[in-house]
Amino acid sequence: MSSSSGSNAPQAPPVHIPKPIKFLFGGSAGMGATLFVQPLDLVKNRMQLSGEGGGQKMYKNSGHAIRLIIKNEGPLALYNGLSAGLLRQATYTTTRLGIYTTLFDMVSGPDGKPPNFLMKATIGMTAGGIAALVGTPAEISLIRMCADGRLPVDQQRGYSSVFNALVRISKEEGVVTLWRGCGPTVARAMVVNAAQLASYSQAKQFILGTGYFSDNILCHFVASMISGFVTTVASMPVDISKTRIQNMRVIDGKPEYKGAIDVLSQTVRKEGFFSLWKGFTPYYVRLGPHTVLTFIFLEQLNRLYRQRYGNSS
Repeated sequence: MSSSSGSNAPQAPPVHIPKPIKFLFGGSAGMGATLFVQPLDLVKNRMQLSGEGGGQKMYKNSGHAIRLIIKNEGPLALYNGLSAGLLRQATYTTTRLGIYTTLFDMVSGPDGKPPNFLMKATIGMTAGGIAALVGTPAEISLIRMCADGRLPVDQQRGYSSVFNALVRISKEEGVVTLWRGCGPTVARAMVVNAAQLASYSQAKQFILGTGYFSDNILCHFVASMISGFVTTVASMPVDISKTRIQNMRVIDGKPEYKGAIDVLSQTVRKEGFFSLWKGFTPYYVRLGPHTVLTFIFLEQLNRLYRQRYGNSS
């Protein structure tokens, strides 16, 4: 009788994670991942600016870039812009994943059935676009701090930290400059999130459906690597446009580029069509592990929260 009553006992309801905690976990996961991949982000930015305007390429490949940076600037130079990278995650990723997970729960079926791929992509684009508006000041600081070491000393901006960059940009170029390149930044974010977040959810759903994987770190790793590759292919042309606009100088009131379309047209005309994917390897090598680490950290934080408050309820 007791065993029968035990088997018929109602299961505990799933633990609900409050929205503020979802935002906090999203940003924390992104910041944790950035600590590991910041050198790859710096190399990606350097290679996207190398050979700009048809000039001589500074770096032959990712390995050559790393060797030159360490030789000329020291090993710690690979972490230039770390403070800006962390602030970007604290603002952009916190907003992005917080909005995405909230909307995902809202459109999921009453039985927990996940939304279809089109809805996932729509949610991803919405989350990415809104988050990009919040994170653009940190983004422009990151681009400039990563690029600074490749310039002659007399041309370097010399920001000491992300906060120094934000203050100086506001004073020297105007507060509006903090949102320079906002258009391509938002466009890139929408492409990245439509590809990354939707393809991650879709890949994870497919992998679990094969029956060969359980919902564990290995599953998260495989889904994240697939998501990172899809995102790299889709977003690189928009990313190089964003990088060059945010790093450009305005000389005698005349900017180097008129806008994102001008960047793309000049790049194709002077450097070739496939230069739009310049730095593919460091981009993916950076994006893949960052995607992996972000989602692994996020999944583990969610799991720990559910275990902690599920047991205490």
